[in-house]
Amino acid sequence: MAIDGTWKLTVNTPMGAQESTLVLKSSGATLTGTQSAGHGEGRPIDQGAVDGNNVSWQASITKPMPMVLEFSGIVEGDSLSGSVKLGMFGSAKFTGVRA
Repeated sequence: MAIDGTWKLTVNTPMGAQESTLVLKSSGATLTGTQSAGHGEGRPIDQGAVDGNNVSWQASITKPMPMVLEFSGIVEGDSLSGSVKLGMFGSAKFTGVRA
């Protein structure tokens, strides 16, 4: 599937650009993988889904505060872009490139 692989994501948050590494694998309409920020260990993603070039998943973070990030995006070749819900902080845009 087009989404499989390792991605370098940049989320433009109110606290500035936040980078993470996303490792994804699709199986039918199901998306699994891990997401890690900085040099931290990857945490499993939740609720991963694929529908054609549309993808979505959730990632739980603990810093700067505990929250669930809800990603929704589109894969176009080696690019990934979309929006992410930042809990009570609204939404932000994200971009990604295949690593």
